[in-house]
Amino acid sequence: MLQILGKASSINVRKVLWTCAELRLAFTREDWGSGFRATSTPAFLALNPNAMVPVVRDGDFTLWESNTIIRYLANREHAVRLYPTEPIARARVDQWMDWQATDLNRSWSYAFLALVRRDPNHQDSAQIAQSCAAWAKHMTILEGQLERTGGFIAGASFTLADIPIGLSVNRWLETPLAHEGFPATLAYMERLGNRPGFAEYCRNGTP
Repeated sequence: MLQILGKASSINVRKVLWTCAELRLAFTREDWGSGFRATSTPAFLALNPNAMVPVVRDGDFTLWESNTIIRYLANREHAVRLYPTEPIARARVDQWMDWQATDLNRSWSYAFLALVRRDPNHQDSAQIAQSCAAWAKHMTILEGQLERTGGFIAGASFTLADIPIGLSVNRWLETPLAHEGFPATLAYMERLGNRPGFAEYCRNGTP
């Protein structure tokens, strides 16, 4: 059975959990990370030298990096509805997954740590404002894409890209910011509400 290492409150672990729900995959999970077992131990570092969750173990195979993990699981289950094999369709999915992991994540990092986590090392007002502005810019990009597709992030149908994007939108909604002027994004979250695993792993009040 698939084994997932990582605490369920982690946004990156929840990518894997939500994907398992979509694929109806059975799994076991162990709590690792802040507040639980330390990822700095030699035993964990042997699995992931970055000391980050999630890590999955599939028999003798060990894998880390959340977006890579969910791609692997979709490929393993031949879930072309989530991760198409046609080159252009797959490239669209990959584009938005990679954008979420790089551009979008970088934009909200400082603001999230300041406004939600209340990290004392992230309380510079100028940097908070800069991060909030960058976050709003990237949410405007999402809004435009969702206006164009009228459905999901990579097109009319739900794909693997909607899992990291949906989790990121939830993080934005759970952060004390202005959310007016994004009707396509809010409608998108309503559509995601019909998906397996959404209530438990995305809109669960845990940004």
